[in-house]
Amino acid sequence: MNTPSQEIYNEMKSIATQVWSSYDNTYGYVTEKLNYINSIKNIQDNAMVFYRMFDNSNQETFRANATLQVLEYINNNK
Repeated sequence: MNTPSQEIYNEMKSIATQVWSSYDNTYGYVTEKLNYINSIKNIQDNAMVFYRMFDNSNQETFRANATLQVLEYINNNK
């Protein structure tokens, strides 16, 4: 597993934040996930947590919003 560039890490973090922010936060679940996202550092393959925290449907949404560089990183680190 490879540590991504800061650009790829930032993009993956941003996409994960966007996906979670689209959900209802009535019970604080979104806030909990966003706090977790913000605690993840760009070390080794930690950026993959941003992708792996989603079910298949949301992973598709994630990929649909990703640049080719992020898609390549995901494919190389599954």
